[in-house]
Amino acid sequence: MDANPQTESTQPQPASSRLGWLRSSHQHTVFSAALLLMASTFLSRVIGLVREKIIAFYFGAGAQTDAYRAAFQLPEMITYFLVGGVASISIITLLSHYREQGKNAEADDAVSVILSTVLFVLTVAVVLAEFFAPQYTHIFFPGFDAPTAALCTHMTRILLPAQLFFFAGGVLAAVQMVHKQFTYQALAPLLYNVGIIAGAVLLAHRFGVSSLALGALAGASIGWFLLNALGAHRTGLRLRFLPRWSHPALREWLRLSIPLMIGVSLVTADTWILSYFASHARGEIARLSYAKRLFSMPMAMLGQAAGAASLPFFASLAGKGLLREFSSAVNRSITRIFAFAFLLSAWMIALAHPAIDLVLRGGSFHAADVQTTALYFALFALSLALWSAQALYARAFYAAGNTLTPMAASTLIAAASVPLYGFFFHRWGGVGLALASGTGITAQTLALALLLNARGLVRLRELEYAEMARALAAAGLAGAGAVWMLRHLPTALGYRGDMLQLAAGSVLWFVLSWGLLAATGSTLPQQLLSRLRGRRAASTPAQT
Repeated sequence: MDANPQTESTQPQPASSRLGWLRSSHQHTVFSAALLLMASTFLSRVIGLVREKIIAFYFGAGAQTDAYRAAFQLPEMITYFLVGGVASISIITLLSHYREQGKNAEADDAVSVILSTVLFVLTVAVVLAEFFAPQYTHIFFPGFDAPTAALCTHMTRILLPAQLFFFAGGVLAAVQMVHKQFTYQALAPLLYNVGIIAGAVLLAHRFGVSSLALGALAGASIGWFLLNALGAHRTGLRLRFLPRWSHPALREWLRLSIPLMIGVSLVTADTWILSYFASHARGEIARLSYAKRLFSMPMAMLGQAAGAASLPFFASLAGKGLLREFSSAVNRSITRIFAFAFLLSAWMIALAHPAIDLVLRGGSFHAADVQTTALYFALFALSLALWSAQALYARAFYAAGNTLTPMAASTLIAAASVPLYGFFFHRWGGVGLALASGTGITAQTLALALLLNARGLVRLRELEYAEMARALAAAGLAGAGAVWMLRHLPTALGYRGDMLQLAAGSVLWFVLSWGLLAATGSTLPQQLLSRLRGRRAASTPAQT
């Protein structure tokens, strides 16, 4: 999340208005981009909490929610294997090279060629998937009975066209990110979640759980595609229909993206593997999904938002051959990610039960569902630092123009993890699956870090181990204090009790964390304060 000072100094000066950095045309630094995307992710996840509450209230944790969660898998697999799943990553690397050379017209042609050609291929794949969806459901969810499988197939067919909007929107978002503009990308996930909520509230009485799939389709078309299309147009992008299979930009994009297409990272495969085994136990897909989605809120804020914000800046450093600065920038970001993740994990584990009870209990979601989901949530939280760090390590490879090495390593780890998931599931059920998830991501993060170090791209010795140790110690004390606090507070007051526990536990967690960090000489509190003061100062009118 920190950038090389030399790089940041070359960025445009802050806008003169207090909220100027929120303008769609504002060009960001690494910190302001990360701050914006973290704020967006936070708001998106807050809306996501409302979404999950509505889903739990209307549909609980049973067969129909299992079918809904499983319905996303085939559409996501098509996008993953045909366009790399994260098209914006390779697009950013490609367009950054064009922009560094001042080839803006060629960059527009590259976007036009990639969009025209790949959307044609993706459309053909979606049509075929619509036809073969029943066979897919039968193979990948062997534990579903006939009604659940039919419902899953029906919603899968509704969700498949959304992948066209996700791909096109991802490419158009990448165009804006290369221009250091992030506002529309920050708004897109908010509208997507609103679409799902609107679908449930407005259509549940008529279409049942399928209303969620209809809302997701609407959210993808409006939030991800139309909004990013507007943002890309405002950067000056002029699209044309150019389906040219031999165009050099398409070949270069394929070179960068093919490893992402043929490889299977555990970041993506984790959900697929969890769903495969959990389909044998009614309601387990739903409970694991609720826990994983709530866990993904801090994970996205730390790893994904920081990674998305940092990638254009990492790519710029790598493109200029500034490898020492590149390594330092990545290591500073990783150090901060680990430190903040340790602290946040302690809060999540200590307050898992009142948090899940407050967010999900009610309607069709009962106390027993809360107990199980809270346990899964706490187990996922153990690996928050690793989930967050691997996102930055992977993007360090992508910024350096190397997508083959990380995906080869990730694919081997994902394949080797499948038997582990199976063994853990048969031995400990859903708890085993949550533990296997953490074990697998540990292996993936270590592999990426060691490979970057071996290639001299990101030197492990430059990590601030003392800073991370101070954060880990503070997290342990703060988490233990929050657990102690919960044992001395009322537990049978329903939502009021949940809010009391969350408030009291959070205050004690914060005080203990901040106090121990300050007492041990950690730079985190001062850095955070200075960054926030600097952000406020940069937002005030410019002074001579």
